[in-house]
Amino acid sequence: MTYFDSAYLAKYYLDEPESDAVRALAERLGRVCCSAFGRLEVASVFHRKWREGAFGEAAYRELRAQLDDDCAAQLWTWLPVSAALIEAASKALQRLPKTTFLRSADALHLVSAQEHGLREIYSNDRHLLAAARHFHVKALSV
Repeated sequence: MTYFDSAYLAKYYLDEPESDAVRALAERLGRVCCSAFGRLEVASVFHRKWREGAFGEAAYRELRAQLDDDCAAQLWTWLPVSAALIEAASKALQRLPKTTFLRSADALHLVSAQEHGLREIYSNDRHLLAAARHFHVKALSV
């Protein structure tokens, strides 16, 4: 199983740079997981794109329906978020060097991958990619 952060999952649905490569990778890998929080982040990306005028309401509703259908079909494996996982992410942030920039959601993705024994995480977020080594997770991008 391979971990995609929410940015990669959003690329699967949206037509953006690298989207075709992300889709091909997901199809080749077969089993992709993400923190359950990532589902909310993807839904938020869809809403932001609609709000910003990237597409109309019909396309927005279609994207949301496709995500819901794919979740129901178990295309994605959603890893649970628990109080213990939040605590682990909080402690991991405390151990980071002062020079390491990492958002809380990215720390959650990295700890989620680490806690579930996944040694690789795919992302296009430069801060997550740079911080991954502190979580003993190999960061990859297409």
